[in-house]
Amino acid sequence: MDRKYVVRLRDVSIYNADDPFGSRKPKDLMRHGELVLSDVNLSVEPGEFVYLIGRVGSGKSSLLKTLYAESQLIAGEGYIAGFDLKRMRRKDIPMLRRRIGIVFQDYQLLTDRNVFQNLCYVLKATGWRNEVEIRERIDKVLGVVDLRNKAYKMPFELSGGEQQRLVIARALLNRPDVLLADEPTGNLDPVTADGIMQLFQEIARKGCAVVMSTHNTALIENYPARAILFSKGKISEVDLKAELA
Repeated sequence: MDRKYVVRLRDVSIYNADDPFGSRKPKDLMRHGELVLSDVNLSVEPGEFVYLIGRVGSGKSSLLKTLYAESQLIAGEGYIAGFDLKRMRRKDIPMLRRRIGIVFQDYQLLTDRNVFQNLCYVLKATGWRNEVEIRERIDKVLGVVDLRNKAYKMPFELSGGEQQRLVIARALLNRPDVLLADEPTGNLDPVTADGIMQLFQEIARKGCAVVMSTHNTALIENYPARAILFSKGKISEVDLKAELA
């Protein structure tokens, strides 16, 4: 992979199949899976902010799932954070996910553990052992998302915006090369969503690429960036000003 890019896709086709990673052979997936996207070519540089836009069901989430190896890449070439997605094996997935951050719309927090414990769990699961370093890293990411004073709150004691900030903190723990966000503001009010967007832009300015799916045109207008349109099984780069007009 060209080190200039943190994401590089060439002539990729993406199939939608409800199977665990690696449970079917590529030929079977191509035969029985639904073709969602074809001829996908996309490159993302470090520190870039990229929107994925398009109607619900147009393939945005399917592309993100392929990038974080929830789904197999079976046609074309794909690289992310130095990993070859075409050659990805199940045992490689935890290593990949130490190099990327994932922000889900539905949070996926551990509801029986407080903020600190949620983050500690992830660090220990990804190989951190030194307690002092763990505490320092958690304090650092909570500072980035302005949640230091919430470290011992339970998830249900946080507002929706605070929960999303916690998810972002979790995604930043291992200093990722790229952050993938699937409709991260979909459940948030406009003021809270605005704060999340400012946070994402700050993350990108510090060198971590952000690839974010959204259909929120108001946010796109307020925070213009490079945009990739998903339509009729294809993707294309678009002029946001012209598209919004």
